[in-house]
Amino acid sequence: MSQPVAHRRRARPAVDGERLLRRVEELGNIGRDAVTGGITREGFSRADREARTYLMEQSRSAGLAPSVDAAGNITVRSRPLGTGPARPAVLMGSHLDTVVNGGRLDGAYGVLAALEVVQVCAESGIDGEFEPVAVAFSNEEGALFPQPFFGSSVLAGRLADLPREPLDHEGRPLRGPLALAGGDLDALGTAVWSADSLAAYLELHVEQGPVLERAENRIGVVDGITGRTVLTVEISGSAGHAGTTPMPGRRDALAAAARAILAVEHIAKTLRLCRVATVGRLDIHPNSPNTIADTVRLTVDLRDTVAVRMEEAEAVLRHDLEDLSRRTGTVIEVVARTYSGPVSTSANLRGLIEESCLELGAPYQSLPSGAGHDALVVADITPTAMIFVPSVGGVSHVPHEDTDPVDLILGAEVLLRTALKVARIRAH
Repeated sequence: MSQPVAHRRRARPAVDGERLLRRVEELGNIGRDAVTGGITREGFSRADREARTYLMEQSRSAGLAPSVDAAGNITVRSRPLGTGPARPAVLMGSHLDTVVNGGRLDGAYGVLAALEVVQVCAESGIDGEFEPVAVAFSNEEGALFPQPFFGSSVLAGRLADLPREPLDHEGRPLRGPLALAGGDLDALGTAVWSADSLAAYLELHVEQGPVLERAENRIGVVDGITGRTVLTVEISGSAGHAGTTPMPGRRDALAAAARAILAVEHIAKTLRLCRVATVGRLDIHPNSPNTIADTVRLTVDLRDTVAVRMEEAEAVLRHDLEDLSRRTGTVIEVVARTYSGPVSTSANLRGLIEESCLELGAPYQSLPSGAGHDALVVADITPTAMIFVPSVGGVSHVPHEDTDPVDLILGAEVLLRTALKVARIRAH
C-alpha cells in the first residue's frame, strides 16, 4: 500500500533538461547573424538589451524576482529582496554579452543554468542556510566598451579601477547605454556587495579549450583562473596622400601599429614573458585605401597564471612601445588599462563539486582556466569555484562553438547539487 503523500520522501531536486536546452536555443537566436550563424551581443548594445529582456521575462514567467542594479547586473531570486529574512547568497551565473560573431554558449549557458538552479530550488521549496541567487554580469567581454568585467568589478567594489566616464572604442560614453540597460553610472556604489552578503560564487562555463574532450572527461573542476591585462594603445602619426607623400619623413600610424602588433606577439611567443599575448582589435583612421593613416587604436591582451610574469610582460611591452615611438616619429600612448590578477579557486568548493560528480558518476578532472571569467573578480570578496563542460573541438568565441546537450544538462546538474551543498556549508 502506498504511503500518504505527506509522508513520502521528497524526491531529490533535479534540473529540467528540456527547459534548460530550450532557453539556450531561444537566447542563442538573439544577435545571431543569418549568414555566419555567429552571435554579436556586445555589452550594452541593442542585442545585449534584448538578451537581458529575455532573461527578465523568463524569470518572471517562472515566478521568480529579477532586478537590475546600477552597474546593469541582473540578479534573480526566488522572492524580491527584502521580503524575507536576509541570508548570504550562494551566487551563481556568468554573462550574456558576447564577442563579435561569437558563439551561443560562452557566458549565456552559465546564466541560464543558474536560472534553472534558482527555479528548481523555488519549485522544490528548498530553504537552506544561504539563498541561491542567479546573476548575469554586465559587459564581461568588453567588446564594445573596453572595460571588461564591468559588472563583476562593480559588485566586488573595484570602483577605483574604472574610469569616471567610460567610453567605447569610438569615444562614445557608456552613460546612456548603461541607463537604457537599467543602470546608473552615478550610483555604482549602490551595486557593491559586502563580503558578508555572500557565502560563495559558482560559475558554470563551457571550457573553451580541448582538454576535457581529449581526456574524455565530462566535468572540469577549475583550480585556478588566469590573470588578464588589457591595454588600449593609441598611435598618432600624420595623414597624407598615399601617392604623393615621399617615404622618408612619413609618420605612418598603421606602419607603426604593425610593428607594435609584432612586438606584442614577441613578448609571449619568443621571450615567453607571459603565457599568451594578443592584439584583437584595430581601429584605423581615416581607414582609406589611398591615405596614410594618422591614428590607430588597438587592444593588447596579456594573460598568465603568475602575477609577476604579467607585470614583467607589461613593463617590457611599454618599453618597446616607447622605443617604437622614437624610431617611427609617432606618438604612442596607453590610454586605458584593465587588470585582473590570477586567482586560485576555493579548495572547499572544489571538494563539493567533486562530491557532486561522484554522486552523478560523472568523470571529472582538475584543470586551470586559460580564459578570464567573472569568478576571477568576485574572488576578491568571496570563495569562488568554476565548473567546466567540454567544448566540441575545443573552440570558442566562434559561430560553431558547441557542447553536447547531454553535457549541458550534466553541468547544470553538478551546479545544482553543489549549490545545495553550499547552501548548508559555508566555504572557506
